[in-house]
Amino acid sequence: MTAWLAGMRITAARLLTDTPTITTTGLVAASGFSVNDFRGARSGNVIVLDMYVQRTGAAIALTSGNLPDTAACTAPAGWRPTHGTINGDWDDGTATGGFVIGTDGLCTLRTSTGDIATGRNLRMHVSFIVE
Repeated sequence: MTAWLAGMRITAARLLTDTPTITTTGLVAASGFSVNDFRGARSGNVIVLDMYVQRTGAAIALTSGNLPDTAACTAPAGWRPTHGTINGDWDDGTATGGFVIGTDGLCTLRTSTGDIATGRNLRMHVSFIVE
C-alpha cells in the first residue's frame, strides 16, 4: 500500500498500488442474533463493514412506531470507529432502518420501518474514516 506523505502528488500509478486490507472474521453476534456473514475492508483511513446477521431471538416489535434499541453484534477490534458513534443502514428485504456503531464496536439497531421477526436476515452496512 502506498504510504501517503505530505507533498506527494496523486498519480494513477499510486492509486493503483493501494490494495485494501480485508477481514471476514471477528464479528460477534449479540444475544438473540447469529452471524451469517461478515466482510470488512480498509483502504487508508477508510473502513467499510458489511455485517449479515439473523434474528434468532423473539421478534422485536415496534412500540408506538419506535424500535427499542437492540444490540445486534460487535465489530472486531481494529475495525471500529476511533471517534464517537457512527450511523449505518440496514435492511432485511421487508423492513429498513438505522443502527449505530460505537468505538467499542457495538452495533445497536435504533430505527425500523416495521417489526423484526424471528428468522429475518439483516444486512447492515456502514463506512467511516478512522484517525
